[in-house]
Formats: sequence, C-alpha cells, structure tokens
Amino acid sequence: MISLRRILAPVDFSDCSDKAVAYAAELADKLRADLSLLYVVPDLTLAMPDAVMPVPVATPDMDDLVKSGRESLDKMIAEKKLTATGDVRIGSAAAEIVDAAKEAAADLIVIGTHGRGGLAHLLLGSVAEKVVRTAPCPVLTVRG
Repeated sequence: MISLRRILAPVDFSDCSDKAVAYAAELADKLRADLSLLYVVPDLTLAMPDAVMPVPVATPDMDDLVKSGRESLDKMIAEKKLTATGDVRIGSAAAEIVDAAKEAAADLIVIGTHGRGGLAHLLLGSVAEKVVRTAPCPVLTVRG
C-alpha cells in the first residue's frame, strides 16, 4: 500500500504555486500527512558570474531576500490557515527542491507549473520538469 506521510510543496508565490499549495494542503489534510512548504531564493551568483560581467552589478542582499521569503511563507501559512512548516533555501530551485525532498524523506512533491512552451521554455527552462526528472519520490504537477 502507498503511504503518503510527508508532502513537500515548493512555492514561488505565483498563482500557479498558490494552486499547487491548495492541492498539497488538501491532500495532506485528507491523508493526515505532514506538509512542508519550500521557497528557494535564487543564488544570483549562479545567474551572473563575475567572470562574464563587464562591470560589477549591484545585487540585493541575500539576508534580506531570505528574510523576505521567510516572512512571505509565514504570511501564506497564516492566511491560508495551513498546518505546515516552511523553509527557505538559497540556490538553484530544482536542485534545492530535490535536496529538500531527499532530506525530509518526502513521499510526494506537489509543484505548480506555468506551462510555458516554445522559446520561453527553452530560455527559462522548467523547474517542474527538472524536479520530475530528478526527484527521489513521485511528483504531482499542478498547471496554473
């Protein structure tokens, strides 16, 4: 029998992610599973390495971004009256989601997908697609 005890729901505070959190919360409630929300602050040094930038670019303070992410997660949990924990990490979204799922021994990841196609998908990639390919557990994608 399949046992779903730990559900991980990555969030980016978009409408897609809100919809995925609603699915995750409903599943967690019905299955009496633990729900964890995860927000990943993009590591801007991965996106803009110094070696390719002709002039230094001012980047936001990572501590402020993490603090803001934490506050937004807490607000989401309170407003939606969720029984959930929240975590904020820094890095590549897909890699951090997969690592968090492994560390928490998640039984399911519920993630929103923007459903981009064509050039937008090629340029921006798909976090959800990368998570589906590398996750240690099943992944439920919720289209926005």
